[in-house]
Amino acid sequence: MDDAPPKRPFRKRIKYTLIYWFTHSLIKLANVFPRTWVLRTTGALAGLAFYFFKEAREITIRNLSMVFEDEKTPEQIADLAKQVFVHLGKNAGDIIRALPINSMDKLERFVRIEGEEHLKAAAARGKGVIAVTAHLGAFEFVGSYLGLAGYRPLIIGTALKDERLNSMLVEQRENRGAEAIERGKETFKLVKALKSGRVVAILIDQDTRVKSRFVNFMGKPAATPIGGTLMAQRTGAAVVPIYITLQPDHSQLLRILPEVEILNTGDEENDLIENTQRISNTTEQAILANPEQWVWMHERWKTQPGEEAPA
Repeated sequence: MDDAPPKRPFRKRIKYTLIYWFTHSLIKLANVFPRTWVLRTTGALAGLAFYFFKEAREITIRNLSMVFEDEKTPEQIADLAKQVFVHLGKNAGDIIRALPINSMDKLERFVRIEGEEHLKAAAARGKGVIAVTAHLGAFEFVGSYLGLAGYRPLIIGTALKDERLNSMLVEQRENRGAEAIERGKETFKLVKALKSGRVVAILIDQDTRVKSRFVNFMGKPAATPIGGTLMAQRTGAAVVPIYITLQPDHSQLLRILPEVEILNTGDEENDLIENTQRISNTTEQAILANPEQWVWMHERWKTQPGEEAPA
């Protein structure tokens, strides 16, 4: 019997092939032109996409309205929604343009780093660090920074649907000293890495089918991944938030925040919820400070109580 996985429909194979070669071409083309020109161009193209991608536009406006309806008019929310698309384009263009970068010197030409002392202090204790980030700005640069700075991070993420694109991403991370770990897999390896003092990078700002608990997120209950919290509670690893945002002058600002205090009363379930809330609060604050740079087209509040994946 042939156990080979079924092939994708022809249209999807064509779609991903076009995306793959377009990305390849864009990497080469993006490094021919000045960086600012590339960001302005990709931002303008994403601004046009706002009008053509109806579903993503409507989800973005709906989520923004839910959070900002008491402080912004519908016109202001629609304008903010378009800026979400524009910044997504700019940050994606920056990530693509920077794929060949393999040294900290080159990264620091356009990425400013603040608060590195918080990460160094947490790492110095030798119990490992859980670096928490979000789908905010050019978040791929968080892993790039950790790898190029010598922290040998393990980066947890969802594999891309196209194997060629996923291989390209994994290779890029490995070239910068990081290791890609598919979400939901190799838990033992992650715990072992923390116990040896390494850094594990996670994102907890999306509604995904992983072990979750409901915590407050922007005034609404949201199913939030608990893997990072569990590892912190069980290993004693430090939790350090790291976020990056594009600045008006087109530089990238990577901010490392003070370590999140992890509660440990002996009641693991209550501690799990409280600590997940504390970690999520740092993400919420970073997003609200830069709302135009978060992925509001994601269905963050889709899962309802009782539907979340249990621990």
